[in-house]
Amino acid sequence: MADIEYFYSAHSAFAYLGSARLSTIAVAAGAQIIHRPYDLHHVMKVIGSGTFARRTKAHKAYYFGREIARWAEHRSVPWLGKRPTHHSNDYTLANRMLVAGLVQGQNIDRLAHTMLKCHWRDDADLADKATLADIAKSAGFDADALFDTAPSDEVSAIYEKNTEEAISRSVFGSPTYFVDGDMFYGQDRLELVERALQRPYAGAWPV
Repeated sequence: MADIEYFYSAHSAFAYLGSARLSTIAVAAGAQIIHRPYDLHHVMKVIGSGTFARRTKAHKAYYFGREIARWAEHRSVPWLGKRPTHHSNDYTLANRMLVAGLVQGQNIDRLAHTMLKCHWRDDADLADKATLADIAKSAGFDADALFDTAPSDEVSAIYEKNTEEAISRSVFGSPTYFVDGDMFYGQDRLELVERALQRPYAGAWPV
C-alpha cells in the first residue's frame, strides 16, 4: 500500500480545507501520511511566484475569498470568512514544532490539523509562542517538549531538506501530495489522491 507524502505549511488555507478529508482518505486506504512541513515563502521566492502583497485586489478576493468560501461549504469546514489577522506573521516556529513532533517519533496528524484549524477558524496567531502552546496542548501534545526540540540541529536539517526537496520535486504550493511519486497539487485533487491509492493513474511524473 502506498503512503501519502504531504508537503504543506502550518498556515496554509488550502491545507486546512483538505486536512480532515486527507485523514479520512488515508484511514480508509490504510495509508500513512508522511508529513513534510516546509518553508512555503522560500519556495515561492525561488520559483519566482509573486508575493501576496503584489497580487491584484481581484486575485486576492477570489483566491482568499470566494475560492475558500466555496470549498469550505463543499467540505463542511468552518472558517473565519476572511484572511486571518496574523496570516503574514512568521510561521517558522509552528512548522518546526511539527517537525519536532516527528523527531520525537509522534504521529502529528492531529497537531497539524489543529494548527490549521485554529488559524483559519479561530484567527490564532501561529507566530505567538503562548498560542502555539495552547494549540499543542489542545491536540494532546507536550508543548514544552516540542519547544525544546524545535530549535535543534536535527529539526533544522529536516526542515531545510523538506524545503529543498519541495523545490527539486517541482512543488509550487501548499498543500501538495505525492502517491508513489505522482504529484497532486491542491486540496481539490484529493479525490484523485484517493483514486491513486486504489489504482495508480497511467503515465508518470515527472514526464
